Amino acid sequence: MQSLPSFAALVQPLVTVMTAPTFRCLMTLLHGWLLARRRSLTGILAAAGVVGSRHHAAYHRVFSAARWSIDALGLAVFDLIEVMLGPRGTIWLTLDDTHTRKRGTRIFGAGMHHDPLISTRARHVSTWGLDWVVLCMVVRLPCCPERVFSLPVLARLYLNKKAAARWHRTYRSKPELAVALLAHLCDHRPERQFHAVVDSSYGGQSLLAHLPPNCNLTSRLDLDARLYAAPPPRSGLRGRPRTRGTRLPTPRQMLAQRGRRVTLDLYGRRDRVRLVETTARCHPVPTRALRVVVVEPLTGGRPMQAFFSTVACAPGVQVLGWYARRWSVEETFAASKSLLGMHQPQVWCRRAVQRAAPVGLLLYSLVVTWFGVVGHTQWQPASTSWYRSRATPSFGDMLATLRREILRHNLIPATPSNDPHISKITRTLIDLVARAA
Repeated sequence: MQSLPSFAALVQPLVTVMTAPTFRCLMTLLHGWLLARRRSLTGILAAAGVVGSRHHAAYHRVFSAARWSIDALGLAVFDLIEVMLGPRGTIWLTLDDTHTRKRGTRIFGAGMHHDPLISTRARHVSTWGLDWVVLCMVVRLPCCPERVFSLPVLARLYLNKKAAARWHRTYRSKPELAVALLAHLCDHRPERQFHAVVDSSYGGQSLLAHLPPNCNLTSRLDLDARLYAAPPPRSGLRGRPRTRGTRLPTPRQMLAQRGRRVTLDLYGRRDRVRLVETTARCHPVPTRALRVVVVEPLTGGRPMQAFFSTVACAPGVQVLGWYARRWSVEETFAASKSLLGMHQPQVWCRRAVQRAAPVGLLLYSLVVTWFGVVGHTQWQPASTSWYRSRATPSFGDMLATLRREILRHNLIPATPSNDPHISKITRTLIDLVARAA
């Protein structure tokens, strides 16, 4: 089955990070990945229609033995997104980790990790699998500017202490991996300004104290965090100068101060809150000024929360709007697993494990980029009674549009028939095959 010319032209710049034969095999895998129902490597090859044309071991070696870097491929995808969809000003990033369940003790890096899908606030459940720390680029598509998308560009496999000892690797925590991802991307574009939005797991000292110089951070803050004013100027006396100023109220104590009531339009909801904000420095990193925002919801039933940003002059409402962009990374993980099956390739050796799932995440970025550049002109909103008012395409719509265009390119001849009955049968066949894929 032939690849879609518009998608092949979009992906063609990625050839610079690997040899031409490896890139041709990777293009075949991406093409089959889009059409396969189950994304095992043999299922991908069957969907691509290359069974028997070449030995399947050649495609397995793309992940397990070929000489190319997944980081270089991710940076090439970042450059592609930056050219096609990237903003001119600050580049916004989201960063989080996701868990993929696996079976088998021989899989490199597999171990027991917290599974958020089956855990509750009262009960934490761990399952066997792999944990990935993923860095995404936040974009808005011209065809639907009201929605935010997090497009994965870099990923690192997290090994817990037992897995690191078993595979003779140095243990690195998730915040340490996050610092490495941010540094890698910021060094790739030192002239650009970045701003990362992360959850409270990555808002501590490990990340805040080691941010690249061209990157800011917005995250959640503990309600009992110790806050300090700026250190006073040197008095001229002997001794080490003070690194912290006077002690300030904690975020929980700040709620006793006079605040202002505002209406927030975030997460598709409209809520009234009482907001208190200040400029302070946290105890672990006293050298960096932060904008601290504490929110007490008046409607909606949400708990009190505190947030901070390294942009110390930012208004509090703007900081909350920045943090709301973080939710798009959760949508990315859900769609990458349920619709693209990024966790389904059955690989076990080190190189294959470190490459297969990140390629699935990068495919998510390529599909969204293709839709934003080309595919939105071919998108047909669902003509059903329950989707009459929906005007914004979901990732499922983007993937279905790409599949339909691939099938149309392969099923409709170059000189289409003038018979309306044949055209109708062809369109029906394409729709049925696209839904079954």
